[in-house]
Amino acid sequence: MGLWQLFVVSLMPVVKVLLMTTLGVFLATERMDILGTDARKHLNSLVYYVLNPALVGSNLAKFITLKSIVMLWFMPLNIFITFIAGSALGWLLIKITKAPNHLRGLIVGCCAAGNLGNMPLIIIPAACEEKDNPFGDASICKMHGLAYATLSLAIGSILLWSYVYNIVRIYSSTDSDETKPDALPEGLESAVEITPGPMLFLKEPSIDEGMENFELDRAVSNGKAKVPFPENIKRGFQKVLKKLNLKRLLSPSINGAIVGFIAGTIPPFRKLLIGDSAPLRVVEDSAYFVGESAITITTLIVGANLLKGFRGSKVPISVIIGITAVRYIILPILGVVIIKCAVHLGAVNSDPLYKFVLLLQFALPPAINIGTMTQLFGAGEAEYSVIMLWTYALASVSVMLWSAFFMWLVK
Repeated sequence: MGLWQLFVVSLMPVVKVLLMTTLGVFLATERMDILGTDARKHLNSLVYYVLNPALVGSNLAKFITLKSIVMLWFMPLNIFITFIAGSALGWLLIKITKAPNHLRGLIVGCCAAGNLGNMPLIIIPAACEEKDNPFGDASICKMHGLAYATLSLAIGSILLWSYVYNIVRIYSSTDSDETKPDALPEGLESAVEITPGPMLFLKEPSIDEGMENFELDRAVSNGKAKVPFPENIKRGFQKVLKKLNLKRLLSPSINGAIVGFIAGTIPPFRKLLIGDSAPLRVVEDSAYFVGESAITITTLIVGANLLKGFRGSKVPISVIIGITAVRYIILPILGVVIIKCAVHLGAVNSDPLYKFVLLLQFALPPAINIGTMTQLFGAGEAEYSVIMLWTYALASVSVMLWSAFFMWLVK
């Protein structure tokens, strides 16, 4: 297959994304006002709580088995590498550009987390449907491609809501603390309200009272020192769980992934739910049909959100250029090196589609759910719209070129 044919094959999926995104922008304009602020909010909730979990769970249940998990063990590691490498590059970008505090979590998040779900779910099946694709039979390619893309979405969701979420949260809380330099701890504020005047001793403490207080303080301190060691471990573990915010970690998509893994990998459940002869196959089929709409709706929402970026925001041009360079130049080159080494060491099998998906994970635009995080913390929402506008506008060219190169590399 020639380079021009590969270019055409890689162009078609990107054109589909671009057309749907453009439609989303059009529907969000004031003239149409179909995807206005309220509509996007409701659709985001629908996607977050219903469609994405159905998409992840049904695809994992259908395509992932114990055998495939063993074969695809390198993919979680590959995604983890993209997050760590992106975070390091994002931190370096912050140091170079001297970005303001309220943008630092956003910068690291955009560099670390790519759109590992919706973009592969659109690009890979569309590439498989092209006649001259380098991946073989279209039906088999699509089946395997959906399995790879769904696993990518599940793992990406776990890392996004456990790792990137906490980075954005930490920087957002730091920024809010800095905006209130005169804020006092809760106890001190109440003390100031109760005692506006100077604090005076009503009675000078006697020596006996002082000794009693000393003994009491010593007893309390000794009591603290005598806390059992397992109790300290328990308290520390509880603090860690509180910091991680398991409610966010176990997002609906991750819960859907857990259900999908159980249904797909445990034989009794698989026989009950998956396959033409399964007695409860209608449950899986219904979830699959519901989940299919997630891709279209999410892409339309992305287009609608891009409209906010046209209005502009105070984002340094150096930050936009830096994020674009990280996501579309440095990470893809790093991905080629890593996958080449993995193939050489025998960690990745010879399936060209699998290698293509692994490479593609390094060349995707920032994750859409970072925008949801900025809305949750009220920091960087407008700035993310600008970053998303430029990164997704350039993605139409970048993803197409890298996809063509990756196809040529793995064929």
